[in-house]
Amino acid sequence: MPPKVQQKSKEQKMAAAMAGGKGKKKKWSKGKQRDKVDNKVLFTKEQFDRLNAEVPKMKLITVSAVVEKLKISGGLARRALNQMCEEGAIRAVSVSRAQRIYTRNIGQDDEE
Repeated sequence: MPPKVQQKSKEQKMAAAMAGGKGKKKKWSKGKQRDKVDNKVLFTKEQFDRLNAEVPKMKLITVSAVVEKLKISGGLARRALNQMCEEGAIRAVSVSRAQRIYTRNIGQDDEE
């Protein structure tokens, strides 16, 4: 038979509760944290060459796709895509406030 554990009195329990304070706040999220990426805010020579070589060949061109592919910031990708669209390297499909979708420019130069 295990030894008896002495029970705490009501006064001892109250004193322990008052002295303990709040303790740590419950952390609910057990999910994995995503590492913050360090995307570039200016083009390097290699990134600029890759932009001009790879992006016009992509079927679906979005800001997020360019950010992932070239590891550049979103603002830099938006400006680069706007410039490429003005030059005629890519064609705008849908440009809204939230999402810009471009595609490669094939067959357009022949018809015009």
